[in-house]
Amino acid sequence: MPLHLHIDPLNGLPVYLQIVDQVRRAVAIGVLKPGEQLPTVKQLAGDLVVNPATISRALRELEHLEIILSLPGRGAFVRADARAGVAKTGARDVVSASMDATIREARSLGVNEDDLYALFRRSLEAWYRGDGTHGAR
Repeated sequence: MPLHLHIDPLNGLPVYLQIVDQVRRAVAIGVLKPGEQLPTVKQLAGDLVVNPATISRALRELEHLEIILSLPGRGAFVRADARAGVAKTGARDVVSASMDATIREARSLGVNEDDLYALFRRSLEAWYRGDGTHGAR
């Protein structure tokens, strides 16, 4: 399955971190498999219409997080043990990034903090103590 990345210029998160988060998520859910090669810097930069230096920064961060391994002249590959590393810290990071995006969206829509807490509590109770279904009540 090909890697599909999407950059949201209004996200508020730096582009390189958006790339890091999406690659981590792709590894966590098995879209990117151990040993799989990532697209080249040039290809990603062209596809996402971003500066190649931004792609390189994202790849350096992914290597630092031990998710990918860069082999000079060969490219970047998902590490064999990447899923274990992502599972260890990635789940919380992915949830945190999603929560940050939700809070940014709520603020931009004028939802106040008390209402946001109430919405979160309602969803939390539905998913962890209820049947997992909820909606506007």
